[in-house]
Amino acid sequence: MSSHSELLAGKITAALRALVEKGELTCEIPASIPLERPKNRDHGDYASSIALQVSKGSGRPPREIAELLKRDLEALPEVLSVDIAGPGFINITLERASQGEVVRQILEAGEKFGNGQSLAGVSINLEFISANPTGPLHLGHTRWAAVGDALGRVLSAAGAKVTREFYINDRGNQMDLFGASVRAAAMGQPIPENGYQGGYISDLAQAVVDGDPAILKMVGDEQLIEFRERAYKAQLADQQRVLETFNTHFDVWFSERSLHSSGAVEHGLEKLRSQGHVFEQEGATWLRTTDFDDDKDRVLIKSGGELTYFSSDTAYYINKRERGFDICIYMLGADHHGYVNRLKAIAACAGDDPEYNIDVLIGQLVKIMEGGEEVKLSKRAGTIITLEDLVEKVGVDAARYTLIRYPVETPMVLDVDILKKRTNENPVYYVQYAHARIAAVLRNASDLNVPHSIADFDPALLVHERENELLGSLAEFPRVVAGAAELREPHRIARYLEVLAGVYHGFYADCRVLPLGDEPIEAIHSARANLCAATMQVLGNGLRLLGVTAPERM
Repeated sequence: MSSHSELLAGKITAALRALVEKGELTCEIPASIPLERPKNRDHGDYASSIALQVSKGSGRPPREIAELLKRDLEALPEVLSVDIAGPGFINITLERASQGEVVRQILEAGEKFGNGQSLAGVSINLEFISANPTGPLHLGHTRWAAVGDALGRVLSAAGAKVTREFYINDRGNQMDLFGASVRAAAMGQPIPENGYQGGYISDLAQAVVDGDPAILKMVGDEQLIEFRERAYKAQLADQQRVLETFNTHFDVWFSERSLHSSGAVEHGLEKLRSQGHVFEQEGATWLRTTDFDDDKDRVLIKSGGELTYFSSDTAYYINKRERGFDICIYMLGADHHGYVNRLKAIAACAGDDPEYNIDVLIGQLVKIMEGGEEVKLSKRAGTIITLEDLVEKVGVDAARYTLIRYPVETPMVLDVDILKKRTNENPVYYVQYAHARIAAVLRNASDLNVPHSIADFDPALLVHERENELLGSLAEFPRVVAGAAELREPHRIARYLEVLAGVYHGFYADCRVLPLGDEPIEAIHSARANLCAATMQVLGNGLRLLGVTAPERM
């Protein structure tokens, strides 16, 4: 779905190409046309610095180029006027009917308005919430649960084929400690040193024993393994349950163990060896990642023959690529900054393009404030705040929306007191209220028999400055979605929705949508009701991209 800016950019590109073909201009046609919406609408609906951009290679002053473009652009039926400002900035005002046509586009496209094809044909593996199955999902996981799921929706809206993947860290010493902790709780013994604490360990122990009381009669390693495996299964099922209640869905739950049991680690090692980046030193096997900007080479197999965690990382990346994914996106926690270069080096060592085939995002920490103080204790998990704790305090919508609306590379603070409020101070309420308010307007329109189907819509009637501002905001939605996908920044959707809600409230205050009292129903009422319906559709589409509900009553 093309936005006004994309269509206009195409017209400017065509005008430039025509000037070159006619010999009136000599220049390279740029891959993209700079367009922005001026804050002061006296400067038009769109402004472009394209004349300044192409003048460098054309040998002609930018104002001359702007004059040539002005002549050709003004001949377009959808353009009302073109003005040139300063050294060659082009200000373009669209015909009101042309500007209003976005309402028809939105209502015809429905839930698909905003979707594009910028990532069509691209297969993406989106890995987020890589976690140990040894406890509840904590606040750090919660940020990725919201942002990762929203990013998956945004990438899909941009045309990509997205597989959401959860990497289960189910191998290593922490799993044995987990099993020993659950066994100790079941047997009434002290939790081992460095073991797992919290009420959930006792709950797991009780669940395991209830499932098979005979486990208490087992001894030694056999008993430890049974406790570990049954508690692992129960804890993973609990993580899956919690994520589904948070509106976060995964297509693949990938076990780290399976990399080793399937021979994927050995296969990955041989692939890297064939690329010439594996070497032996001091009895150990290494990957020469320093060839690709890593700060040091990485050990794959220790001198004693033990595989390192890094060997799992390499095997996992190669496994993803061999499953057919073009781009592998990793969403990692704040303590994983050191992983960025080494993961990109793995891609380079495997013969891939580390700037395209792999993308590593780092998310910063989250704090919860309540009553002016940081919340640090969980009823169930002891010292960590869990995803369930947050949802219990503020609800799924408020938690998801607020976690998504900030750039992930910045630390954030969630204020429980604000997120419980049903006021405009609460960002999710502000956006959802706009959606519900429009739903109420449209119910009233139906009660008053104000026609508001596409067949009743005359875009040329929408000439008020507030209408123009709202139409412009609506037209930008596809561009915002495409940008959020390209930059991996779903927070752009949330911020756009807040601006759109504000623009709508301004329109509603200054433009009467429905007739008062005995006023006759006129075409402008239908036009404005359709504009309301289009705005409601875009607000709903944006909220769905964030995995947040779009209520029609509040």
